[in-house]
Amino acid sequence: MRPKRIAVFISGRGSNFAAILGEINKGEINGRITVVISDNPAAAGLRYADENGIECAVFQKNRGEPKNDYFARISTFLKERNIDLIVLAGFMKLLTPNIIQEYRNRILNIHPALLPSFPGVHAQKQALDYGVKFSGCTVHFIDEGVDTGPIVLQEAVPVHQGDTEEMLAGRILEKEHKIFPRAVKLFCDNKLVSKGRHVYIKER
Repeated sequence: MRPKRIAVFISGRGSNFAAILGEINKGEINGRITVVISDNPAAAGLRYADENGIECAVFQKNRGEPKNDYFARISTFLKERNIDLIVLAGFMKLLTPNIIQEYRNRILNIHPALLPSFPGVHAQKQALDYGVKFSGCTVHFIDEGVDTGPIVLQEAVPVHQGDTEEMLAGRILEKEHKIFPRAVKLFCDNKLVSKGRHVYIKER
């Protein structure tokens, strides 16, 4: 089985990108990060990608450019590289329906909460404000909603008395670095089966 060709989208430091790349380099994932794409030319993750010999591409939205056209440019770029999987590792733009439809069930995202609870931004603050005893992180396939796609993996993280948003976010991030590579590995091993809202994991 040939290695899957992966495009990673980032906007900042790309710590989840680094975690996934680490597992690939150890031979744990049957995939190869072909390109790292960012909307931010100053993203620290681009430098890390370049240091590891990975192609980097910056796509900035042109003034007055419709979002569909912006993502159509990116989609064309991905097709030229025969990308199998898109991994959103801290990419701060919402994808438009045209690219979502093109890569249906081939776009993985991670969210720092146990979806469907606390979608959108500032998920850790939402969890603390609500007073939950557990939060966590979720890997899911992207659909046209905001953090509403089918769930692939989840990991719970306890909320401690006196937690700040930063403290909780740090503990959640540690779990993200474990389950995101795991989800990518399952995809690359053709072990994820999507049926409606449900994602099943093949045992063999």
